[in-house]
Amino acid sequence: MTIASQQREENAVARHLIDAGDHYIGPVAAGQTIRIVDVEGNEAADTLFFNAADPSERYSAVDTVREQGKVYLTTGTELRSNLNNVMLTISADTCGRHDTLGGACASESNTVRYDLEKRYMHSCRDNWMLAIANHPEYGITKRDIAHNINFFMNVPVTANGELYFDDGISGPGKYVEMVAEMDVVVLISNCPQLNNPCSGFNPTPLGVLIWD
Repeated sequence: MTIASQQREENAVARHLIDAGDHYIGPVAAGQTIRIVDVEGNEAADTLFFNAADPSERYSAVDTVREQGKVYLTTGTELRSNLNNVMLTISADTCGRHDTLGGACASESNTVRYDLEKRYMHSCRDNWMLAIANHPEYGITKRDIAHNINFFMNVPVTANGELYFDDGISGPGKYVEMVAEMDVVVLISNCPQLNNPCSGFNPTPLGVLIWD
């Protein structure tokens, strides 16, 4: 369900631009609002959330899908943790739906899905590993990296239960906005994928804004 935000950009307390194929990691305090923006359209934001006090509690696709009874995320969705606690609530969404089934690209999946020669292409998992290595202060380790949200990505489910990557349904300036229900750390990979349409075969920037 598409609902526009009431937040005014000039009141944001933080702004970040994630370059094409790059990553972002940072805290969002309980009560703050975070917006992720598809700046040029047809990009994918592979996103993970962690409890800032204990990163072993993290976003869970299983708990989120089970509790809401829907496979896509949009306005009103509660993003739940592996302890079934509400981490964030989607408060505004101008895209309409977001994937949490398709997973993130990695060297292994690039090899299996596309070709052996794709193994060494840059991937979302590479981005996450680099981010947590460069920011040990958040206490996130490789074992904490689990299933993610693919904001703006279009992964239809077929009648026989298969998934496939399709052209994006987002567009320039579309965004998703969430209110943090606990102190969290957000970890975003601006997907560098060149082998399927999730980034339009041409990765572009993402924006992040935070309000108190």
